[in-house]
Parts: sequence; C-alpha cells; structure tokens
Amino acid sequence: MHCPFCGEADTKVIDSRLASDGDVVRRRRECVTCSERYTTFETAELALPRMVKNDGTREPFNEEKLRTGVLRAMEKRPVNIEDIDTAISRIKHKLRASGERELPSSQLGEWVMAELRDLDEVAYVRFASVYRSFQDVNAFREEIERLQNESSPELKKRQITLLPGENDKEPRDKK
Repeated sequence: MHCPFCGEADTKVIDSRLASDGDVVRRRRECVTCSERYTTFETAELALPRMVKNDGTREPFNEEKLRTGVLRAMEKRPVNIEDIDTAISRIKHKLRASGERELPSSQLGEWVMAELRDLDEVAYVRFASVYRSFQDVNAFREEIERLQNESSPELKKRQITLLPGENDKEPRDKK
C-alpha cells in the first residue's frame, strides 16, 4: 500500500481490527518514510450478479441505485439508518448467496420489498407503488389490505398505522 501523503511504497501495519460485523478489516498504517498514519479498509471482492431488466437489457448491480431507492422509500420515516444499512447488507448477501451470474431485477425488487415490509409498512407501500406501477387509489387500497392480512401480530405492534382506525383503540408508539 502506497502512502497517500508521500507516495512511499513501504508502509507498516500498526493495528488491525474487524469492522462491520466482521465483513471488513480495518487497518491503521504508518509510513516508514514520512511517519504519517492513515486507515485502510479491506473487504473481500465478491462478484455480484448482473441484473437483467424487464426489457432484457443487462447491467451490473449498482449498490448506490439500491440505496437511493430504499432511502427514497424511507424518507421522513422513523427508521434508524443502521437498520437500513443492515437491510441493504442482507439484500447484498442474498445476491452473493444466489451463486448466479445474472438475476432478474424483479427478484431484487422482491427482496427489497420484503426488507421494507419488515422495517416500515409505509415505506413498503411507497416502494411497491413505484415498483408495481400502481395506476389508481384502488391499487394502493388492495396492497394495504394484503399487507394487513399478511402482517404478523409482532410486526403490527411495531408499525405505525397506515389508515385511521386500523384495529387500534389507542395510538401506537413511534420508534
């Protein structure tokens, strides 16, 4: 590793630690020439599958595009950024674990919706409305009814109600 300050090729590792649930190695380094210290992060480079779009075009998986979509759905929702990062990590893990070289983008969309459903029902409906191209209010209503019928009692306790008067006699606490 070349020193980012002086360009010297000879540096030494002072400290190594695991970071990000053991997926990353954080290393403190020191340049033997200029004595500057800096941090590097080491991760395994695993090939993620290419995404096959509905129109048949193929493109590399783009984590930033995934993150942007999830964050847009989560906008102004009471969800911790750590929970969002964990959900994105689980999606990426599923991509790697699939072992496929190509996956339909629809599969990725389903995984995103499953993660959003567990995090926040409103974010889930927002994402689903774009992903499934809802055309009218009835499509929203049908999705909300389906969501209500599928939600576990534990999840329902954690969620904020989508519609007034939903099975509640008292308001739910926000996260």
